[in-house]
Amino acid sequence: MVRQSARKAAQAKSTAVESKTRVAKELKEVVSASSGKVSSTKTTVVAESKIEVTKRTVSKRKSVTTEPELDGENPENLGPAEDKEIETKKPAAKKRKTASKKDENAMPLAARTAISSLKRAMYIGAHVSGAGGVQNAIQNASHIGANAFALFLKSQRKWASPPLADDAKTQFHALLKQHSYESRKHILPHGSYLVNLAQADAAKATQAFDNFLDDLQRCEALGIRLYNFHPGSTGGEPMAAACARIAAQLNKAHKATSSVVTLLENMCGSGNVVGSRFEELRDIIALVDDKARVGVCIDTCHAFAAGYDLRTPEAFDKTMAEFDSVVGIKYLRAFHLNDSKAPFGSHRDLHANIGTGCLGLRAFHNIMNHEPLQGLPMVLETPIDEKGPDGKMVENKQVWADEIKLLESLIGMDAESAEFTEIAEKLQAKGASERQKIQEQVDKKAEKDAKKGTKGKGKGKKKKKDEDSCDSCAESD
Repeated sequence: MVRQSARKAAQAKSTAVESKTRVAKELKEVVSASSGKVSSTKTTVVAESKIEVTKRTVSKRKSVTTEPELDGENPENLGPAEDKEIETKKPAAKKRKTASKKDENAMPLAARTAISSLKRAMYIGAHVSGAGGVQNAIQNASHIGANAFALFLKSQRKWASPPLADDAKTQFHALLKQHSYESRKHILPHGSYLVNLAQADAAKATQAFDNFLDDLQRCEALGIRLYNFHPGSTGGEPMAAACARIAAQLNKAHKATSSVVTLLENMCGSGNVVGSRFEELRDIIALVDDKARVGVCIDTCHAFAAGYDLRTPEAFDKTMAEFDSVVGIKYLRAFHLNDSKAPFGSHRDLHANIGTGCLGLRAFHNIMNHEPLQGLPMVLETPIDEKGPDGKMVENKQVWADEIKLLESLIGMDAESAEFTEIAEKLQAKGASERQKIQEQVDKKAEKDAKKGTKGKGKGKKKKKDEDSCDSCAESD
């Protein structure tokens, strides 16, 4: 029995040694196979398995690192496990990506035009991103050749945001000097879409006011004087009462700050939204105590959709004369430059690229050559998302760089010239299919309303969507 047990033990030991040797040999073959020295069925299977694991790891890492950033806000902190995983998996690749992005941003898409070289002092730019810190908006604006710009001062998707960091303020002031932007004249922050200063509910009104005031305080910390915001929604209550509530909130905000000029943006006239008529803007301003602290920003797409024509010199002059008569030209402090995919008076807020929409290039020629508008910040909010080679939507900031140059070229250009006609026709052809699609939607709805005999009725369910958001608010921006 003892001898038999000893033999079994010896056999087991021998088997273990053989197994260990075989495993070591297989591992050696795998390593050799990865360098191209050995090829076998067994090692191929192992190698494929190893590649599969690597792919899964990279995919997981990518999903963590490509979380979209909110404007003016850092990405949310990763959990400890995810953080450790990124740390141990190809950190060099992450560094290369960052360096590549930095190099790309270092190459301007267009040089800034010297204002002194233009026939009129038109300060044109776009609503750029402030992701990662408000100071980044300055470089992003310079990158596209902008002489003015807009940004969100914090996340416009959240009610509460971290306070403005001291280093962000320091860098912002330093970059202003470096890039020669006048913060008090040509920077136009945009208010949060969440804020409704016409809110009747006391708790919600306080929440809106606190968010609004926080933005004004950020403006003052950064030396910014102009601040643009959407007036709000009536919530189904009388328009006069809503305008009074907005003015009361502005009076409170002005008393709590010292210098920011709050600009009411005109709207497209959807649902219960305040500000689609010049009279509504006038009524709010009339109730503001400090008239030096309030003004208007005209959005061209909103104005056109609301029924204010800008397309011909005669129509443009008539609209500007009406604004002056109702509101007062002295209150006009800024422009949002957007063409419209939707037709005149449609009350649909669908921004189009300059010259490609229903407004057309002539409307923007009228603006660029209207002398009283000199010196105002003029901000593009036009679409820049395009399909990439992989079919995914990507931002192409070259669109803004080109549109800025296009608008600048209109200053002093003869609108009857062959040059202007050629540019205008080319842009109209580019946007033809989109205009036709929206026109068909508008016609279909009008026909449906006419058949039912309920035109202007039955909109209750849709009003809330119109109040809370607009078709173009996914910018960014």
